[in-house]
Amino acid sequence: MIDLRRLNDDADYRAGAIRKGADPSVLDAVLEAEASRRSQMTAVEEVRAAANAASKEIGRADPSERDAKIAAAGELKAELTALEAGLAEAQANVDASVLEIPNPAHESVPDGGEDAFRVEHEVGEQTPAPAQDHAAIGESLGIVDTERAVRMSGSRFAYILGDAVRLQFGLVQYAMNKLLGHGFIPAVVPVLVREDMMVDSGFFPTDRDQVYELEKDELFLVGTSEVGLAGIHRGERLDEDKLPRRYVGYSSCFRREAGTYGKDTSGLFRLHQFDKVEMFSYAHPDASWDELEVLRTLEEEIFTELEIPYRVITVAAGDLGGAAAKKYDIEAWIPSQQAYREVTSCSNYTDYSARRMGSRVKTESGTTVLHTLNGTAVALGRTMLSIFENHLQADGTVAVPAVVRPFCGGLEALGPVD
Repeated sequence: MIDLRRLNDDADYRAGAIRKGADPSVLDAVLEAEASRRSQMTAVEEVRAAANAASKEIGRADPSERDAKIAAAGELKAELTALEAGLAEAQANVDASVLEIPNPAHESVPDGGEDAFRVEHEVGEQTPAPAQDHAAIGESLGIVDTERAVRMSGSRFAYILGDAVRLQFGLVQYAMNKLLGHGFIPAVVPVLVREDMMVDSGFFPTDRDQVYELEKDELFLVGTSEVGLAGIHRGERLDEDKLPRRYVGYSSCFRREAGTYGKDTSGLFRLHQFDKVEMFSYAHPDASWDELEVLRTLEEEIFTELEIPYRVITVAAGDLGGAAAKKYDIEAWIPSQQAYREVTSCSNYTDYSARRMGSRVKTESGTTVLHTLNGTAVALGRTMLSIFENHLQADGTVAVPAVVRPFCGGLEALGPVD
């Protein structure tokens, strides 16, 4: 949720929201609604004070004046009830409207849409196209089986088998071990959450069509453990000296992939169910941009150590999504496509979701809203397919990156399932 006072007073803040597609007339309407709410709040407070004073006068009044005092107090109480109902309606209108306004883009974010990103740098040599893409490699080794999964669950599901399972959990242990060394607290989070948590974490209403809903139970399947990690300190106040408060979460994730018909229909790139190791940080407002660079550096270290060529891009304002003020994508080189594809990202949400959640920090000068950040350490499916193609060996097996082997029982290559 954006800061309405800042939206009204800070021209750059307002411009950042417009760069992300916010309609100026909608912004003006929300500010007018907020001004009306504040006016109604003042009226409520004035009448409430008068009603309280009138109630006290009843006890002090002469018997001859008591009936008149009671009647006057009753009129004030009725007026207060009506004003409170109007205020509640005004508050609901503001709350509903403000959820539609995106977090303003940071000034360093380029203008434009999906193709207007800025390339920060490229790392590693681009691997030539292999004879098979990752889907064919997985099927030929018997370590990925989409045909049987489709028969059971439909498209965009897969069985992970044999050495690929050892690789998956080796990657989880490798990423966890690395992040524990940087002060991250490990967490396994709930993957079913209530609607208000999806709203407060910044995913609803904008991404609702991507989320699986269990209507009977009024629960939603998360698309990232970021949702659960965002809820850990919901409604809490952290001490300044405990920041940044970093968590690394592991969970299965679920995504409908609405609007992607015909894209990446084979293999592991775009599944409805996948696993991730996710970083999440609660940061002091004065330090969140430095914290974003920490998350980006960690993501780059992971792909460098996995020996996968990649590039870093800064996502343009029009492609940021509602919650992020700035986002970096790490795009791995996919040899079969001769292209870079997104495998992880990291974002600074500033105070956008923390304001909804009531997550605050106690400082020497008072209490203020925290900033929250998130970044994917390892998206297992996309990371494994990048390994399949970039580490394919002449004999058809896939070399396990050296940094992961200790977490796979010393496994050096992904071999065929007998």
